[in-house]
Amino acid sequence: MGLNDNLSDRAKEDLALVESARRGDQRAYGELMSRYKDTIHYMVLKMVHNRDDAEDLTIEAFGKAFLHLERYTPDFAFSTWLFKIAVNNAIDFIRKKRLHTLSLDDEQDEFTRSAFTNIRTNNPDPEEKFIKEQRANIMRTILDELNPKYKALVEMRYFDELSYEEISEALNMPLGTVKAQLFRARNLLAEILADRRAKM
Repeated sequence: MGLNDNLSDRAKEDLALVESARRGDQRAYGELMSRYKDTIHYMVLKMVHNRDDAEDLTIEAFGKAFLHLERYTPDFAFSTWLFKIAVNNAIDFIRKKRLHTLSLDDEQDEFTRSAFTNIRTNNPDPEEKFIKEQRANIMRTILDELNPKYKALVEMRYFDELSYEEISEALNMPLGTVKAQLFRARNLLAEILADRRAKM
Protein backbone atom coordinates (compact mmCIF):
# COMPACT_ATOMS: atom_id res chain seq x y z
CA MET A 1 0.00 0.00 0.00
CA GLY A 2 1.50 3.33 -1.07
CA LEU A 3 2.04 6.36 1.14
CA ASN A 4 -0.81 8.28 -0.45
CA ASP A 5 -3.32 5.45 -0.80
CA ASN A 6 -5.31 6.82 2.14
CA LEU A 7 -6.03 10.04 0.23
CA SER A 8 -9.21 10.56 -1.76
CA ASP A 9 -9.01 11.15 -5.51
CA ARG A 10 -9.50 14.89 -4.97
CA ALA A 11 -6.78 14.95 -2.30
CA LYS A 12 -4.43 13.19 -4.73
CA GLU A 13 -5.22 15.85 -7.32
CA ASP A 14 -4.44 18.50 -4.70
CA LEU A 15 -1.14 16.77 -3.90
CA ALA A 16 -0.15 16.87 -7.57
CA LEU A 17 -0.97 20.59 -7.62
CA VAL A 18 1.08 21.15 -4.46
CA GLU A 19 4.05 19.39 -6.03
CA SER A 20 3.69 21.55 -9.15
CA ALA A 21 3.42 24.69 -7.03
CA ARG A 22 6.59 23.75 -5.17
CA ARG A 23 8.33 23.71 -8.57
CA GLY A 24 7.13 27.26 -9.18
CA ASP A 25 4.05 26.57 -11.30
CA GLN A 26 1.89 29.68 -10.72
CA ARG A 27 -1.11 28.01 -12.35
CA ALA A 28 -1.01 25.33 -9.64
CA TYR A 29 -1.22 28.02 -6.94
CA GLY A 30 -4.16 29.55 -8.75
CA GLU A 31 -5.96 26.22 -9.06
CA LEU A 32 -5.53 25.42 -5.36
CA MET A 33 -6.88 28.84 -4.45
CA SER A 34 -9.78 28.47 -6.85
CA ARG A 35 -10.71 25.13 -5.32
CA TYR A 36 -10.89 26.31 -1.72
CA LYS A 37 -11.21 30.11 -1.61
CA ASP A 38 -15.01 30.19 -1.35
CA THR A 39 -15.16 27.44 1.27
CA ILE A 40 -12.42 29.02 3.39
CA HIS A 41 -14.08 32.43 3.10
CA TYR A 42 -17.45 30.99 4.17
CA MET A 43 -15.92 29.27 7.19
CA VAL A 44 -13.94 32.34 8.29
CA LEU A 45 -16.97 34.60 7.81
CA LYS A 46 -18.91 32.39 10.23
CA MET A 47 -16.14 32.97 12.77
CA VAL A 48 -15.52 36.73 12.45
CA HIS A 49 -18.96 37.94 11.25
CA ASN A 50 -17.47 40.63 9.00
CA ARG A 51 -17.12 40.25 5.23
CA ASP A 52 -14.11 42.55 4.84
CA ASP A 53 -12.24 40.84 7.68
CA ALA A 54 -13.18 37.43 6.28
CA GLU A 55 -11.83 38.37 2.86
CA ASP A 56 -8.54 39.59 4.35
CA LEU A 57 -8.21 36.51 6.55
CA THR A 58 -8.92 34.20 3.63
CA ILE A 59 -6.11 35.77 1.61
CA GLU A 60 -3.81 35.64 4.63
CA ALA A 61 -4.54 31.93 5.14
CA PHE A 62 -3.59 31.11 1.56
CA GLY A 63 -0.53 33.33 1.87
CA LYS A 64 0.66 31.44 4.95
CA ALA A 65 -0.07 28.08 3.36
CA PHE A 66 1.76 28.92 0.15
CA LEU A 67 4.69 30.48 2.04
CA HIS A 68 5.15 27.27 4.02
CA LEU A 69 4.11 24.79 1.36
CA GLU A 70 7.23 22.71 1.95
CA ARG A 71 5.86 21.86 5.40
CA TYR A 72 2.81 20.09 4.02
CA THR A 73 3.09 16.31 4.03
CA PRO A 74 0.61 13.94 2.36
CA ASP A 75 -0.16 12.16 5.64
CA PHE A 76 -3.53 13.90 5.34
CA ALA A 77 -5.39 15.92 2.74
CA PHE A 78 -4.09 19.34 1.70
CA SER A 79 -7.57 20.72 2.41
CA THR A 80 -7.32 19.60 6.06
CA TRP A 81 -3.95 21.32 6.42
CA LEU A 82 -5.27 24.47 4.75
CA PHE A 83 -8.41 24.53 6.93
CA LYS A 84 -6.24 24.22 10.02
CA ILE A 85 -4.16 27.22 8.97
CA ALA A 86 -7.30 29.24 8.21
CA VAL A 87 -8.93 28.41 11.55
CA ASN A 88 -5.78 29.22 13.52
CA ASN A 89 -5.37 32.47 11.62
CA ALA A 90 -8.97 33.50 12.30
CA ILE A 91 -8.75 32.59 15.99
CA ASP A 92 -5.53 34.61 16.26
CA PHE A 93 -7.32 37.59 14.68
CA ILE A 94 -10.27 37.24 17.07
CA ARG A 95 -8.04 37.01 20.11
CA LYS A 96 -6.12 40.12 19.09
CA LYS A 97 -9.38 42.06 18.83
CA ARG A 98 -10.59 41.21 22.29
CA LEU A 99 -9.32 41.78 25.81
CA HIS A 100 -6.49 39.55 26.97
CA THR A 101 -8.51 38.37 29.95
CA LEU A 102 -11.43 36.01 29.66
CA SER A 103 -14.51 36.54 31.78
CA LEU A 104 -15.32 33.44 33.80
CA ASP A 105 -19.04 33.78 33.22
CA ASP A 106 -18.91 35.24 29.71
CA GLU A 107 -20.95 32.77 27.67
CA GLN A 108 -20.32 34.77 24.49
CA ASP A 109 -16.56 35.27 24.62
CA GLU A 110 -15.10 35.30 21.11
CA PHE A 111 -12.68 32.43 21.57
CA THR A 112 -15.17 29.82 22.68
CA ARG A 113 -17.87 31.04 20.29
CA SER A 114 -15.57 30.91 17.27
CA ALA A 115 -13.81 27.69 18.19
CA PHE A 116 -16.67 25.55 19.44
CA THR A 117 -20.18 26.81 18.84
CA ASN A 118 -22.18 25.57 15.90
CA ILE A 119 -19.97 22.51 15.57
CA ARG A 120 -23.06 20.33 15.75
CA THR A 121 -25.63 21.00 13.08
CA ASN A 122 -28.86 19.71 11.67
CA ASN A 123 -28.43 21.88 8.59
CA PRO A 124 -28.54 19.62 5.52
CA ASP A 125 -26.34 21.95 3.42
CA PRO A 126 -23.36 19.71 2.48
CA GLU A 127 -20.78 22.52 2.31
CA GLU A 128 -21.68 23.88 5.73
CA LYS A 129 -21.76 20.36 7.16
CA PHE A 130 -18.28 19.70 5.73
CA ILE A 131 -16.92 22.95 7.20
CA LYS A 132 -18.30 22.19 10.63
CA GLU A 133 -16.97 18.64 10.52
CA GLN A 134 -13.52 20.00 9.61
CA ARG A 135 -13.64 22.50 12.49
CA ALA A 136 -14.76 19.76 14.87
CA ASN A 137 -11.94 17.46 13.71
CA ILE A 138 -9.36 20.19 14.21
CA MET A 139 -10.64 21.02 17.68
CA ARG A 140 -10.79 17.33 18.66
CA THR A 141 -7.13 16.94 17.63
CA ILE A 142 -6.18 19.89 19.82
CA LEU A 143 -8.30 18.57 22.70
CA ASP A 144 -6.19 15.40 22.75
CA GLU A 145 -3.37 17.52 24.17
CA LEU A 146 -5.41 18.53 27.21
CA ASN A 147 -5.44 16.82 30.59
CA PRO A 148 -8.25 14.20 30.44
CA LYS A 149 -10.32 15.99 33.11
CA TYR A 150 -10.29 19.22 31.08
CA LYS A 151 -10.90 17.37 27.84
CA ALA A 152 -14.02 15.72 29.27
CA LEU A 153 -15.39 19.07 30.45
CA VAL A 154 -14.81 20.76 27.10
CA GLU A 155 -16.40 17.89 25.21
CA MET A 156 -19.48 17.94 27.45
CA ARG A 157 -19.83 21.73 27.23
CA TYR A 158 -19.06 22.41 23.56
CA PHE A 159 -19.60 19.12 21.73
CA ASP A 160 -22.45 17.63 23.76
CA GLU A 161 -23.80 21.15 24.44
CA LEU A 162 -24.59 20.48 28.10
CA SER A 163 -25.24 23.38 30.46
CA TYR A 164 -22.95 24.09 33.41
CA GLU A 165 -25.68 22.73 35.68
CA GLU A 166 -25.99 19.49 33.68
CA ILE A 167 -22.22 18.99 33.75
CA SER A 168 -22.18 19.67 37.49
CA GLU A 169 -24.86 17.05 38.05
CA ALA A 170 -23.34 14.49 35.68
CA LEU A 171 -19.89 14.71 37.30
CA ASN A 172 -21.15 15.32 40.85
CA MET A 173 -18.97 18.43 40.88
CA PRO A 174 -19.76 21.86 42.39
CA LEU A 175 -21.00 24.36 39.83
CA GLY A 176 -18.22 26.82 40.67
CA THR A 177 -15.61 24.12 40.11
CA VAL A 178 -17.09 23.29 36.69
CA LYS A 179 -16.90 26.95 35.64
CA ALA A 180 -13.38 27.39 37.02
CA GLN A 181 -12.05 24.27 35.30
CA LEU A 182 -13.68 25.20 31.98
CA PHE A 183 -12.09 28.64 32.28
CA ARG A 184 -8.71 26.97 32.82
CA ALA A 185 -9.33 24.58 29.92
CA ARG A 186 -10.08 27.48 27.55
CA ASN A 187 -6.83 29.18 28.54
CA LEU A 188 -4.90 25.95 27.97
CA LEU A 189 -6.50 25.55 24.55
CA ALA A 190 -5.53 29.11 23.66
CA GLU A 191 -1.93 28.33 24.67
CA ILE A 192 -1.92 25.16 22.55
CA LEU A 193 -3.27 27.07 19.55
CA ALA A 194 -0.65 29.81 20.02
CA ASP A 195 2.11 27.19 20.24
CA ARG A 196 0.93 25.46 17.07
CA ARG A 197 0.80 28.75 15.19
CA ALA A 198 4.35 29.54 16.32
CA LYS A 199 5.53 26.20 14.87
CA MET A 200 3.81 26.74 11.50
